[in-house]
Amino acid sequence: MILIGQYDSPFVRRVAISLLTLGFAYEHDTRSVFGDFDAMRKVNPLRRIPSLMLDSGEVLIDSAAILDWLDETVGPERALVPRQGEARRQALRTIALATGAIDKIGWANYERLIRPSAFRWQDWIERSLIQFHGALAALNDVHWPRNETLDQAQITTGVMLGYVKVTDPSHLAPGRYANLDALWVRLEPRQEFQATSFREYAVPRAE
Repeated sequence: MILIGQYDSPFVRRVAISLLTLGFAYEHDTRSVFGDFDAMRKVNPLRRIPSLMLDSGEVLIDSAAILDWLDETVGPERALVPRQGEARRQALRTIALATGAIDKIGWANYERLIRPSAFRWQDWIERSLIQFHGALAALNDVHWPRNETLDQAQITTGVMLGYVKVTDPSHLAPGRYANLDALWVRLEPRQEFQATSFREYAVPRAE
C-alpha cells in the first residue's frame, strides 16, 4: 500500500504512526498539496491529504476513514479505538479534541504564515487560539495511560503536540500543560514517532 502526503501534516502523520503501530508495511509518496496540487487530483478529487492506496488499487481518503479501515482490518482485539461502550466514547471524545486542536492552530497558522500581512484577520486568529487552548486544557485533564501500548487517542494527541512544537511552540511553554508535557516525553522517543518526524513546516511563509 502507498501512503500519500507529507509528515508535516499531522493527519498524514497519525495514519503513518498507526500503520507502523499495527505492523502494516507501506510505501510513502511525499507529494505536496502545495507543490503538486494538480497531480493530487489523480489520487483524490479534493486534492487533499492523506490518501491511502491499497494493494487492490482502491484509494481511501480522509484520515478518519483510513484509520477506521485499519481498525476493521486488524479486528477488535488490536483496533486502536475501542469498539463499543464508554471506552469508545471516551476515546472518540479525546480524538475529537485533538483533531479540533489541530484544526484551530492550523487555521491560526495559515492566517499568520500564508495570508499577506495586510489582509490578516487578527480577530479570527485570536478566536481560533482561544478554541485551541480550550482543547489543550481538556486534553491535559485526560487520564493518560503509562503503559507501552499505543492507542489512537495517544497517537492523534501526540501528532498534534509535535505539530505545535514545530509551528508555534510558544503555546506549549513548559509546565503550562504538565500532563501533556509528560505524554510528549513518553511518546516522542518511540520508534513510530521518530520514523515519521519532521523538523520544519513545509508551507511557504507570506511576507
